[in-house]
Amino acid sequence: MGPGLEISYWLTLRSGRCHSFPSLTSYQFTESTHFLAKSLAMADVVQYRLERMVDELDDLERRGLFTRHEISEIVKQRRKFEYRLKRPSPLKQDYLAYIEYESQLDALRRLRKKSIGRDEGRERRVSKKMKKSVSDFSGVARILEIYRLAVMRFKGDIELWFKYMEFCRQRKNGRMKKVLAQVIRFHPKVPGVWIYAAAWEFDHNLNVTAARALMQNGLRVCPTSEELWVEYLRMELTYLNKLKARKVALGEDKGTLVRDHRDADEKRWINENKGLFMPLDGEVENTDGSQPENMESQKSVDLFREQGLRVLQTIYSGAVEALPSSFNLRQRFFEIVEATNLAQSDDMHDKILSDMQRDFLVDPKYWDWLARLKMTDSVSKDGTSEDIVPSQMQKAIQVYEEALKNVPSSMIFDLYTKFLMDMIAPKKEETRDSELPSHVEHYISHLLTVYEKAEAMGCLTEDIAHRYVTLYLQLGKLDEARKLAAKLCSGKLSDSVQLWLLRISVEIRCVTRNSFSPSKADILSIFELLKCILTKVSALESESLWLMALKFFMNQKHYFDKLVEIALISVAKDGGGESGFSLPSAIINLVIQKDGIQQAREMYKRFLALPRPGLVLYQNCIELENNLASVGDKDSLVNARKLFESALATYDQNTSLWRDYYSTETKLGTSETATAVYWRARKTLKDSTALTALPDS
Repeated sequence: MGPGLEISYWLTLRSGRCHSFPSLTSYQFTESTHFLAKSLAMADVVQYRLERMVDELDDLERRGLFTRHEISEIVKQRRKFEYRLKRPSPLKQDYLAYIEYESQLDALRRLRKKSIGRDEGRERRVSKKMKKSVSDFSGVARILEIYRLAVMRFKGDIELWFKYMEFCRQRKNGRMKKVLAQVIRFHPKVPGVWIYAAAWEFDHNLNVTAARALMQNGLRVCPTSEELWVEYLRMELTYLNKLKARKVALGEDKGTLVRDHRDADEKRWINENKGLFMPLDGEVENTDGSQPENMESQKSVDLFREQGLRVLQTIYSGAVEALPSSFNLRQRFFEIVEATNLAQSDDMHDKILSDMQRDFLVDPKYWDWLARLKMTDSVSKDGTSEDIVPSQMQKAIQVYEEALKNVPSSMIFDLYTKFLMDMIAPKKEETRDSELPSHVEHYISHLLTVYEKAEAMGCLTEDIAHRYVTLYLQLGKLDEARKLAAKLCSGKLSDSVQLWLLRISVEIRCVTRNSFSPSKADILSIFELLKCILTKVSALESESLWLMALKFFMNQKHYFDKLVEIALISVAKDGGGESGFSLPSAIINLVIQKDGIQQAREMYKRFLALPRPGLVLYQNCIELENNLASVGDKDSLVNARKLFESALATYDQNTSLWRDYYSTETKLGTSETATAVYWRARKTLKDSTALTALPDS
């Protein structure tokens, strides 16, 4: 219905001549009236918004930035977007698509403006072309208005709010303050909102008082936010550091609040070698190695460092009170103290460590962090084990040993062994004949002792045991790894598939060490080990073991047949499963490679005869037959149909299965068989939405 017909129809309805539409009931007439009224109101609003763009569009054409045809296309696109936004329930994507279009359009306008400015003469460019006009501001204003409409409709979408604020920040628009007030009102429980607002006040407005007030308000509303506490401390220390930097620039002070570890190392070296230096110009050092305080600047107290310490103590106390059980918060505060040069920072350093020991004495993460802290700067950037400082390594080991006394648990052993492995890991690729450094051999010996201790205390988990055996393999001690794996698999970890997989792989390496063709006794031994674990756990849990077993015995028909029998029992007991690993499919694929399609068909018939065969098995068998049918095998299409019918007897509500059946008949069957499958699917599924995956016939 065109605009003229719409208006004529609307005038007719308003005149009350309902008799002109005898097919409409009174209710239908009222509903039609309301619908048309809403449509016309929407059109009026869209037209009004488009008319307000006339000045901008005229300016774009007058300045030569866009042609008349391009402006017509812009109007067309904007009308489409405006109608989307005026729908009863516009989507978030509608707003974002409109914003994206306007952003690209404004970027194109700026590029063309620069291009015209380069092409024109300097005088003309300065006098006319580079002057600001309505088109320079309208694009950003429109994007801001779309953002405003979007966040008012989707007030709970915090991601949309952040996009709005980021756009305001990038374009340096004056609306930022109002947007921040709105997002804080709607999302006061989101810590990131307070941090963003405070950062804007601090960095953009240079208003420390407002930024501090925002952070403090945020902490009152979100006292359990770690990020807020840490960012508040960083902001205060950054402010003090800026004040101190200003003093330095004016020549009234020296140094910063940021700790320079290179200076600390240099001072330590000078103190250790002070006998090598001779005083100049009559300067005499004190007995403690410090210079005499004979200058006014040296006598003065660094107020900024003391103020920073007070700020740190105050915020630290509040954070610990609000989050007494947060280890991560204490760790981050400690890192800030380490990186900041404050008055009496060593005392604060010791206080945080003391508080952490008091509150996290039974937390394994604390002990692991403390031990690794002892190793700071002990390993060079390239991470080679030659650079390990033995004294610091010994301190870290002492921390772990103390942890075992306080918290004897599997977690401590897990962290302890990982730490030692990290220290010797760079040497794991060395050959057995290469000579390791003495301290590395000592750490390897100590690591083995820790593993033995974990086993003796009953703290050996599956992961620790796996690393225990793997260490022997990395050291080239195959026989020791074999004995250890056998011992562990016969203990409390006898149900660990991961450990059994490692044990079988070690056994295979042992029997094939001297010859690629193991003896019958060795093959029987490996089969018995596999049988021991494969009959205990389900096929889904032991996927890796089954794949290893099938691959190893693929050419041993006697043992392969026995594995098939075990698989039949396992599938009958646990079911084939509808997703994930399919043991029958793995066996069928191997049989195809070994014996051909006829044997594979016999094999899948055996598995399909079991109760509850999985959908994955049906799909794999159907795919096999479809592939053969596509290359001209006449029996394959018949077999595929039988498989589909058998599968649908159990999984008749599976839309994907019906779609595959219809696709097969369309490609390989006839139009009659395809149509029959389609109507059967519609009748069985009874869900019109589910049928959307099926093409209409």
